Amino acid sequence: MDEADRLNADCDAARLDQAALRQAMQVQGESWHELVKERCPYLFAAVPLFISTFQLRAMYEVISAVEKVVALAGWQAAGAETPPVAKGVFLGYDFHLDQQGAHLIEINTNAGGAFLNQLLIDSQRDADLPGKTAAVENLEASILAMFRNEWRLERGSAPFKTVAIVDQQPEDQYLYPEFLLAKKWIESAGIAVHIADPSALQLREDGLHFGHEKIDMVYNRLTDFSLQKFPVLRQAYLDGRVVLTPHPHAYARYADKRNLVRLSDVDGLRALGVNEDDIFVLYAGIPHTVAVQPDMEEQLWKERKQWFFKPGSGYGGKGAYSGAKVTRRVFGEILHGDYVAQKLVQPGARAVCVDDAGAAALKYDVRCYVYEGQIQLVAARLYQGQTTNFRTPGGGFALVRVVE
Repeated sequence: MDEADRLNADCDAARLDQAALRQAMQVQGESWHELVKERCPYLFAAVPLFISTFQLRAMYEVISAVEKVVALAGWQAAGAETPPVAKGVFLGYDFHLDQQGAHLIEINTNAGGAFLNQLLIDSQRDADLPGKTAAVENLEASILAMFRNEWRLERGSAPFKTVAIVDQQPEDQYLYPEFLLAKKWIESAGIAVHIADPSALQLREDGLHFGHEKIDMVYNRLTDFSLQKFPVLRQAYLDGRVVLTPHPHAYARYADKRNLVRLSDVDGLRALGVNEDDIFVLYAGIPHTVAVQPDMEEQLWKERKQWFFKPGSGYGGKGAYSGAKVTRRVFGEILHGDYVAQKLVQPGARAVCVDDAGAAALKYDVRCYVYEGQIQLVAARLYQGQTTNFRTPGGGFALVRVVE
């Protein structure tokens, strides 16, 4: 057992400074703090998660290999329309970790939680916790620089004045408190920020508008990744009348679950011209994934406990099933739906003590927030159940610390 495993197995080994976290939340305003307590009581985990330098390096190697593959012309040919220059903010690489290293479970192009995790990291800077913070120095400045770079890539030196954070019925979203946090921090850089439902946007000759104000950039938190349900925003994006980040091309390039099939196909990677070192990293770091076909029924049902089933264009665990728990009826729907099957890699476990009730082993996954191939911060989500959630006492976003 290495040091990270030892610490993760002991719920008393290291706990967050809850008083410091409460103070950091109260600084954001009493109404914000009350909103979090009311809507998101299990937003932040009770304990940090510890990972080894070996596991951090393994995650970076997988990310680096993926970034090189998706940059190849042959890969991009399978994507959507001509790509914009903007890279897409908050690319999320989600991993399960074990003694063998890091296993990429999925990639997301609108990964939530970065602003919340920044607050969590800042609140614990004076806490006496083992290891080092898994984030770049000056994280807030790095995040703001990322948004400015997205603007510069698309608009050069033109003034950058307004951002709209866009999601359906944003005030009803579970992570609405993060939208408010993002608004406050981006506004601190002198940029006006609005939080808007896509139905409130209007496309005019000179660009996209929210009320009487022209929107320079949309920070896209929608989960309709193609924007088919939002023709105004989609048209503004296609016409280049707004800078959209992240955008549909980034989703097609990275986050469509069917990409995991290609990334774990050794022969296909060789045909693309991927070098052998990167193929080895991807083979070791991405659980084998296949596109589900009806003629695979007998094999997949027999082996179902070895697989995890995901819709090709799903997100956040929606429509995802552990093969060990899938029913015959649901399996039939999977066979005739647009699903992929990924070899099951069990999540790690973190011991958590809640209200002196004894230790509970919560599952965890680890998310790397990435921009231009570089990890900005690493966070974890602690949970119980089939997929990640924020309904588990003691669970939620967890501070990640790196130990030798």
